Amino acid sequence: MSTKVGIIGATGYNGAELIKILLRHKGAEITYLGSRQTDRPKISSIHKELLGVFDMAVEPLDVGVMAKWANVVFLGVPHTAAMEFAPELLSKGLKVIDLSADYRLKDAAEYAKWYKHDHTDAANLARAVYGLPEIYAEKIKKADLVANPGCYPTSVILGAYPLVASGLVEASVIADSKSGVTGAGKKLTDATHFPEANESVMPYKVGEHQHSPEMEQVLSDASKKEVKVTFVPHLVPMDRGIESTLYFKAVKAVTADDVGAAFRKYYGGEPFIRLRGGDFARTKDVVYTNFCDIAWTVTPEFVIVSACIDNLVKGAAGQAVECMNLMFGHKRTEGLL
Repeated sequence: MSTKVGIIGATGYNGAELIKILLRHKGAEITYLGSRQTDRPKISSIHKELLGVFDMAVEPLDVGVMAKWANVVFLGVPHTAAMEFAPELLSKGLKVIDLSADYRLKDAAEYAKWYKHDHTDAANLARAVYGLPEIYAEKIKKADLVANPGCYPTSVILGAYPLVASGLVEASVIADSKSGVTGAGKKLTDATHFPEANESVMPYKVGEHQHSPEMEQVLSDASKKEVKVTFVPHLVPMDRGIESTLYFKAVKAVTADDVGAAFRKYYGGEPFIRLRGGDFARTKDVVYTNFCDIAWTVTPEFVIVSACIDNLVKGAAGQAVECMNLMFGHKRTEGLL
């Protein structure tokens, strides 16, 4: 049976990526596109690459209508907005995959601290499953509410988890991450305006980025003790892609072979992890794919890991579809390879 899909927030970058992935999915059908717009524009008038390919109208938001047309809803809306919709969708028996941060943190007080907004649906935080398939696949299969990971956390967590979980490194990591401009979303800001972003690299929110607690939550769970992440994100003048370089102190003498063994233990057979050893990846190797390429080296001072993803695919829409595949019994790679 085909999985019927609704998308709230179809007009953004993540919405466009979801549509393109789902159009080539053999077991899914897009049945509802929703937006706060009320004039019912065709989605192809917003995402022009869909002209003549997919011309569905974008409907004003109506959860009651959506419940009749869909089995699962992707929430591609800004942080703090998803919790407006998720409770009613869940109450009507729909499964929800939230691409915002509203259900990633388990502590409502932590959410309020980092997102400067009270959590209005704290009751569902415990119900939400973190949507990182390489680590939580079995839980995702049983979930009705999935918190899709952030793009930066996807790269950092996938690069760090095996080393932290294996006890090879200290419970502290420096994450130096670079992202393309689409990671900021469609809304224009001074920093993402072309004359400001082009020919420039800019660190931002150093020591105070809202993705930091998300990384620490998952890595602390892996380590069984508190893990601290020093996270420094950078905006670089490219459309898409993330490269995260991670620096760890080893707890004892380790070799590159030891590091590789830890990655193979946790990710052996994972369809979207490509372990490259000392062959460090470029963002161009992963853009428009759902792959995470991981490489590593060991120096006298550090274990250094590089993780590369496409921020809109493995960092957002692709990973969300991967979660949907697990939730509805589709082949894990359907629509993504």
